[in-house]
Amino acid sequence: MRHDDAGRPAVRLTLLTRTGCHLCDDMKTIVAEAGRTRPLRLEEVDITTDKGLERRFSTEIPVLMRGETVLAQGRTTRQALLDRLRRTDA
Repeated sequence: MRHDDAGRPAVRLTLLTRTGCHLCDDMKTIVAEAGRTRPLRLEEVDITTDKGLERRFSTEIPVLMRGETVLAQGRTTRQALLDRLRRTDA
């Protein structure tokens, strides 16, 4: 597992996505950029494989989550994501 200079382990993030979602591609790029500042692990979940997720998030993707906490939806910036990550640090 990756750690940053302060010894913090990589933050696990989940990106709710679907095929053909250009905003999802943008979100992946932002997560990669933020990952240069602190270690992040990204898991992608295609909402079309889970009817519950599809019902809940079909019009809201991309959705970036840390556990059950939504960090970002739709468009965001690298700095906004880093700020949100800091606010959700335990």
